[in-house]
Amino acid sequence: MPRQPRLILPQVAAHIIQRGNNRMACFRDDSDYLLYLTHLRDLSTQLQCAVHAYCLMTNHVHLLVTPSTSETCTALMRDLGQRYVQYFNRRHERTGTLWEGRFRSCVTESGLYVLACYRYIELNPVRAGMVDHPGSYLWSSHAVNVGQRTDPLISQHPEFIGLGVDSARREAAYRVIVEEAVSPTVLDAIREATNSGCPLASESFKARLASEGRKTELGRPGRPANALASSAERKSGSDPDLFGGDCRGE
Repeated sequence: MPRQPRLILPQVAAHIIQRGNNRMACFRDDSDYLLYLTHLRDLSTQLQCAVHAYCLMTNHVHLLVTPSTSETCTALMRDLGQRYVQYFNRRHERTGTLWEGRFRSCVTESGLYVLACYRYIELNPVRAGMVDHPGSYLWSSHAVNVGQRTDPLISQHPEFIGLGVDSARREAAYRVIVEEAVSPTVLDAIREATNSGCPLASESFKARLASEGRKTELGRPGRPANALASSAERKSGSDPDLFGGDCRGE
């Protein structure tokens, strides 16, 4: 069965996950994380792909980005992956693939889900039990988004800008939001959408996509609007995080 074409839309945020092949470690030391971020900064600028949030876990990567064109995300992840694999194999004296197939993604149009994806990404190390607070994890955008440091890599999404009239108020509002628990339904909806390629979007946006022949829900056409979340809840069963090891933070 041919795979579904990836749904990436210009000027619409996308949540991206890239996993290590067979859940192997993609980052072994600080130099690896730093090199990946250097290439991400260079390529996101070159390809005009705005990065709003990121988290580099041991064996997978999360990004929240807004591409300038429908091809930008694919070009970014292709070039970033190639550059990093060449470096990683050379540095660690290995050969072969590093990534688990193509990256997974979902467009994130709904204001609710844009901010939820910010939190979902930056709270990954907390869910994985690696740290007690997202500010304690070095390899995410959390410190930038709460105003503890600056990084030209990060740009604020319009939904983030809407949190306050200036940077200080936005950052303060975001700190409060991060402290609130992300509901299991939202967590499962994000996971399900990212793994399936379905959009996290308003019903009007989904209707427009459906009218263009795009897949907007899992399963047969005409499923209820809450099918995405409820399907994820059913699938998660006794293992709500879906993945083992530090992948469980996903």
